[in-house]
Order: sequence, then structure tokens, then C-alpha cells
Amino acid sequence: MGEPARTGRRRDDTAAVTPAPPSDLLAAPGYGARRLYQAYLAAWNRHVDPVLTGPQFAVLSAVRAYPGSDQSSLAGAVALDTSTMADLCRRLERRGLIKRVESPHDARRKLLSLTDEGKTVLSQVNRRARRLDKALLGGEGDVDTAALLNALGAHWERIASVDKLR
Repeated sequence: MGEPARTGRRRDDTAAVTPAPPSDLLAAPGYGARRLYQAYLAAWNRHVDPVLTGPQFAVLSAVRAYPGSDQSSLAGAVALDTSTMADLCRRLERRGLIKRVESPHDARRKLLSLTDEGKTVLSQVNRRARRLDKALLGGEGDVDTAALLNALGAHWERIASVDKLR
């Protein structure tokens, strides 16, 4: 992890050196996670979709899997807080990708479904996202790496929810 020092040219044509990350950063899991996430965002924008974000894709996928569910219930399934989920759903609705309707039992709850356009977009983006997954995981069936990342995420979520570290 971490890159060696890089050289380049400044505007005044003198050599510029970008220092390598300090060793304490390289040893910090948060630094590695941030690098992974930044690289993932760049790869998503380049190879999957520069407009539809990863979280929006996750919401569309969850709505496809659980049509008619309310947005608050699906927020946890896609690792979003409820206020972010509500904002994201409003944007997806404005784009015509999902439909939000009030629950007949509770007007505060918004039930979600994909529109025809949402189904089409999800299908197209899903193919590109799966190609990116294969490239990122290094091949066809590297479910071990994906499982490890998800297990690590679940562990970090548990750590984030405790009041005090031991």
C-alpha cells in the first residue's frame, strides 16, 4: 500500500517531488480504507457511470430486490442514514428512476418502486458495475475478497457503534 515518491515538473520547469505517505499513515487502516474508496469512486466514474452514483445504484438495486418497501427500512440495507436516503430518493424520483408513494397506513412512510426507466438504467449500469467488480477483485469468482471486505465493514460498523473502546 502507498506509492513511492513521484517526480514531475512544476510550471517553472523545476522538478517536483511528491513524497511517499509516512509509514504511520501506511499502518493506519483508515488511510487504506480511504485510498480504496477514493480509487473506487474514480473507477466507478470512469468505467460505470459518471452521473449515477454508487449509493444511488445501491438504492435502485435494493428497490428492485424489495419493491414496495419504505425508504427508511431500505436505508440500513444500503448503508445510508435515513436523511441521506430521503435526499437520494428525492433525486432518483426527480430523474424518473423510482416512484415514491405514501403508505396507506402511514403518510410519513414513502414506499418505493422502480419506474420502467429505472429498470432500464439499473440493468445497463449493473452490467458495467459487474465488469468493474471483476476487474477490482482480480477475476471471475473472487468471492473471498468481497466477503472479507463486507466482514471488515460489518466489524468496523460494530466498533463505530460502541460507546468506548477497550
